[in-house]
Amino acid sequence: MMEIIIATNNPGKVKDFKVILEPKGFQVKSLADFPEVHDVEETGTTFEENALLKAEAVSAHLGKIVLADDSGLEVDALNGEPGVYSARYAGMEKDDRKNIQKVLDGIKGVPDEKRTARFVCVLAVVDPEGEKFTVRGTCEGTISQEPIGENGFGYDPIFYVNEKQRTMAQLSKEEKSEISHRGNAISQLTNQWEMLSRKN
Repeated sequence: MMEIIIATNNPGKVKDFKVILEPKGFQVKSLADFPEVHDVEETGTTFEENALLKAEAVSAHLGKIVLADDSGLEVDALNGEPGVYSARYAGMEKDDRKNIQKVLDGIKGVPDEKRTARFVCVLAVVDPEGEKFTVRGTCEGTISQEPIGENGFGYDPIFYVNEKQRTMAQLSKEEKSEISHRGNAISQLTNQWEMLSRKN
């Protein structure tokens, strides 16, 4: 069984990846299994750069295949912001409520048809020999006039999914997984395992 490290301490993310990867013969571990690995500073200007930074640094340190992700919200009326700064858009303390309010303030008065946005998730896979690739998944929607819903996290309460006629925060986990940016990226990832299987 091939071991793969998910470059995160987030148990929710690890669970998502285990569901996909374990049936494919991967033994999935996370940074929680390697406390000696420190956080990697995300200095990139794109989701791809940040995901690769994390995957390359952890792979070099552990000598193992590593998968890392970077994700966020792009609002067209804000020229793509918050983008790679989504988690700390309103300050370094990662406050979801303040982040949401900053987005809403930034597009105050913008009509519904011009409040288009998307969630983006980029996954990067790097092996110890330096082979690497990225995949990008998106979920298109619009920004609502106010937060609605109690499920999810981050910007979910203001991200309105047109095909579901609800915000992300109003969807069940099952409904969200059908259309989410992370689910989309993971689906694309399954088409890329041939490169890694050759290493087995």
